[in-house]
Amino acid sequence: MTPPFDPAAFAQRQLDAYNARDLERFVAEYCDEVVVYRLPGAEPILQGKAQLAEHYAKNRFHLPELHAKLVNRMVFGNKVIDQEFVTGVPGAPMEVAAIYEVTPAGISKVWFVGAT
Repeated sequence: MTPPFDPAAFAQRQLDAYNARDLERFVAEYCDEVVVYRLPGAEPILQGKAQLAEHYAKNRFHLPELHAKLVNRMVFGNKVIDQEFVTGVPGAPMEVAAIYEVTPAGISKVWFVGAT
């Protein structure tokens, strides 16, 4: 029997991998064709799992103090909205929201919103 589709589980696993700075586990939660946006911009900032992996390898996972604390999570069907408090990055601390669109194959789209 196939377990029920749980979009929040994808968001939680990628958050756990992010905090562990485990690039392989992190990108495993995303679809190959993932598209990432930073609102209010309408154009993608990253497209595809390879660009996602390169960005996080270069800009996040080498930072020893990197940590994202989950403040709040809302789930609406296949959308997961995480409010996070991020430390250990340039310009930190940062309050951000990540909106994940999740399919049974993984996270297909992400929209990031900053508190600024």
